[in-house]
Amino acid sequence: MTERDTTPEPGTGPTTGAATRPTGAGDGPDGRTERSTPPAASRGAGDEPAAGGPAHGPDDGTATGTDEPSHPARRFWSTRRLPAAALAVLLLAALGPLLYDIVAVRADRPASAWRTELADQLARRSLDDPWVVAVAAALVLVGLALVVAALTPGLRGLLPMRRSDPRVRPGIERNAAAQVVRDRAMGVAGVRSVRVRVGRSRVRVSARAHFRDLDEVRADLDGAMRLALAELDLAHRPALRVQVGRPAG
Repeated sequence: MTERDTTPEPGTGPTTGAATRPTGAGDGPDGRTERSTPPAASRGAGDEPAAGGPAHGPDDGTATGTDEPSHPARRFWSTRRLPAAALAVLLLAALGPLLYDIVAVRADRPASAWRTELADQLARRSLDDPWVVAVAAALVLVGLALVVAALTPGLRGLLPMRRSDPRVRPGIERNAAAQVVRDRAMGVAGVRSVRVRVGRSRVRVSARAHFRDLDEVRADLDGAMRLALAELDLAHRPALRVQVGRPAG
């Protein structure tokens, strides 16, 4: 778990994790069940937890079992040091010689040959010249990339957690969140292996059960996953999708 207040780096996709348990006796026939749990906002107030799963409070994304007031939690912003450094180096390389030559001309020295040639080329070429259009298009693309980098938070691999203190901004990495969910899933009886993908808006859990009825395993796994997400205390509770099947072969 991390606590920091930074500004984004271009992000990463959902984290995938896998864990295995030794095969037990009594593998059942091939089968597969799947359950998709919508976000808390789309469920009714009277919905009950899945059979066999642990009971928990309302899935509203803020309930943590304490009466501490919560504060708005926004995504972390990346400092983007690499793009800023690259832009600074390019500007220095392009504008440094130009400023030096301008100062030299002001000091009654002849202009550099490259600046004279550049001025002649710009004077001869029209606006519809292919070279002029190509350079202008490249500059527009660079400008758009800089605008997107300035207006988007980045740090997609860092999920914000609920804030109980306005001075602290807690967060957890996706791979760490996936590990927590995966460990909880492996504690369900009958689960042999599980893969977890944690995204910004959805958590996907795919498990293989080598004994017990698949519906029972899915119900227990669904309850365990709800409890694990509640313990993570994320600022925006993701939707949960649980899928259970038999091992191949």
